[in-house]
Amino acid sequence: MALDRRLEVLAVCGVGMGSSLMLKMTAEDALRSLGVDARVENTDISTARGMSPDVVIGQGMHTAEIADLAPVVLTITDFLDREGLATRLREALTAQGWLP
Repeated sequence: MALDRRLEVLAVCGVGMGSSLMLKMTAEDALRSLGVDARVENTDISTARGMSPDVVIGQGMHTAEIADLAPVVLTITDFLDREGLATRLREALTAQGWLP
């Protein structure tokens, strides 16, 4: 089932400022390269718990706390690796049926 709306993505870190902002920019580039219509927000872990995203990306220490928050939760180690993130997003979105 293809997603018939804009994909909601959260880039999460402990405070919602530094690393999540870098990850947000990398995710926007990665999703654009995949042709995915997405809104990417950066936020802290506490705020993320009250949201309903389709995808959450962040460091393992944060994604482990919110593993059940979204259908797709990706742990990222290199916040600047756009191609690596695009590959992982393509695999995860395809597995959900959101990409052909």
